[in-house]
Amino acid sequence: MSRVRLTVAQATVRFLSQQWSERDGEEQRLIEGCFGIFGHGNVAGLGQALLEAETATPGLFTYYQARNEQAMVHTATAFARARNRLSTFACTSSIGPGATNMVTGAATATVNRLPVLLLPGDVFATRAAGTVLQQLEHPEYRDVSVNDVFRPVSRFFDRVSRPEQLPDALLGAMSVLADPAATGAATVCLCQDVQAEAHDWPEDLFRRRIWHVVRPLPDPASLARAAALLRGAQRPLIVAGGGLIYSAATEALRSFAEATGVPVAETQAGKGSLPFDHPQSVGAIGSTGTTAANSLARTADVVVGIGTRWSDFTTASRTAFANPAVKFVNCNIVTLDAAKQSGAEVVGDARATLQQLQEALAGWSVDAAYRDEASRLAAEWDDVVERAYHRGNKPLPAQSEVIGAVNEMSGPDDVVVCAAGSMPGDLHKLWRTRGPKCYHVEYGYSCMGYEIAGGIGVKLAAPESDVYVMVGDGSYLMMSTELVTAVQEGVKIVVVLVNNHGFASIGALSETVGAPRFGTWYRMRDGRTHRLDGKQLPLDFVANAESLGLTAWRAHGVEELKALLVKAKSVPGPVLVEVETDPLVPAPDSASWWDVAVAEVAELPATKDARLAYEAEKAHQRPYL
Repeated sequence: MSRVRLTVAQATVRFLSQQWSERDGEEQRLIEGCFGIFGHGNVAGLGQALLEAETATPGLFTYYQARNEQAMVHTATAFARARNRLSTFACTSSIGPGATNMVTGAATATVNRLPVLLLPGDVFATRAAGTVLQQLEHPEYRDVSVNDVFRPVSRFFDRVSRPEQLPDALLGAMSVLADPAATGAATVCLCQDVQAEAHDWPEDLFRRRIWHVVRPLPDPASLARAAALLRGAQRPLIVAGGGLIYSAATEALRSFAEATGVPVAETQAGKGSLPFDHPQSVGAIGSTGTTAANSLARTADVVVGIGTRWSDFTTASRTAFANPAVKFVNCNIVTLDAAKQSGAEVVGDARATLQQLQEALAGWSVDAAYRDEASRLAAEWDDVVERAYHRGNKPLPAQSEVIGAVNEMSGPDDVVVCAAGSMPGDLHKLWRTRGPKCYHVEYGYSCMGYEIAGGIGVKLAAPESDVYVMVGDGSYLMMSTELVTAVQEGVKIVVVLVNNHGFASIGALSETVGAPRFGTWYRMRDGRTHRLDGKQLPLDFVANAESLGLTAWRAHGVEELKALLVKAKSVPGPVLVEVETDPLVPAPDSASWWDVAVAEVAELPATKDARLAYEAEKAHQRPYL
């Protein structure tokens, strides 16, 4: 067998450049390129290998510079989501804080079932250098490094301490990344001395390899049980999750919903499964849902979950589905998720399952009166959205008006990106989606700081779309530095910075749990009270963005915001528009609940009242068994 002599790092880069995924006959790179920040532990290995690769074959495997290790993982994760989990990036860091900075990104990817490859540097395999810089010296476990913290947040973990281990580690990582039922963060730790070590590799390791992403078909008996449950249903409801969109099953869903008349509600990741104005669409469900979807959920007798993992928000902390006799049909590619509720478990690809289920239900439909009820409830909610978009709040606009302005100024193929705080909940219930890839909100891990990095990933994946990153001032301050990456790469994103002078989401939540607004305002410490209740912090976000190389403006009100969003279209690089809002004006109520425990004993009257309200809502909670 012919062999080629390369270092471990050079072999890694050459291998990754030849990995492709394929589904339904369409091929694309499985690993699009590599984000990295170099330091002690990877500069002499992967850093040298990436430089050599770019010099020899420019454009084959592109290196992207990042400013924060966590952020570059978010960028890769967002890219993977925008590409329906068929393509992602590798991310490399030094050993030590560079590596552990990636742990939050790894958790975000794994929680959201999205593929990303992490290549942190690791300690000296030979231990020749002793306890070196950035190395953990554990008194009992000599084989432990800081990278072991990746284990619980990775779907695949390995450490390469000898060159011979590399093929097995890389092939194992690829098999997880390309498997929609197992995907998440794949972590391959590369010992720093081993990265630079040469080895004779079989040339076959570097051949073009295609990972075929299959569509598992549902078991016929499981499908028959699901069809039987639906045929006996009077008030069925579909809950569309992210897995449905990743499966490219939105057309199959539309066909199924139109044929059967079953209304469709959407999770955060599943938003956009149907256009907002489709006759069977009733919008968001759960704690951040619409009154239309939640009203139907309360009386549903059969709930069909497609590609959802039934998160706490989706079930409104297990209060959404109040019918004592409710049954669930769970269609999911992951067995764990399919088995979560009682009824019928269907393990299989979302598109294939919907197509076969529609065939099994040929001739069956819900009553016309139920169709009409769902349409009426959806229309009533849309009227609520319209009023929220144009409520004319003074002197500062409400956050819902800012959402409305961005929605109205964006095109049908444009993408809104958001993550943590109050805005994801408001977007879930208020954003009028027009396509399956036009709504990108990370809410599985609710990770503050995801927004800007995620927006870059979305734009890299969909360069033809305008990308609007909606971020609050709190999240912006946590991780705004990837704006430099957007400037460096010429990645055009439009950042709409909603300035409400603090943490609006937790501020609102604190009101309901009896700790009103404590620690949520951005205020100076008052010398008299010794508390953070003095003047507002003197922050200038426009000046900050300009200092990072952006074009930045401040909008005074909604109409000026709209005008600046139009102006932003003609700017070639990234743009930031700041708009101040009133954090005390809530979005329309979802008529739902979220379980956040309240202190059982307290002196504060606000906490005592909150506890009484909590116990009243808690009484409606029950397991779905």
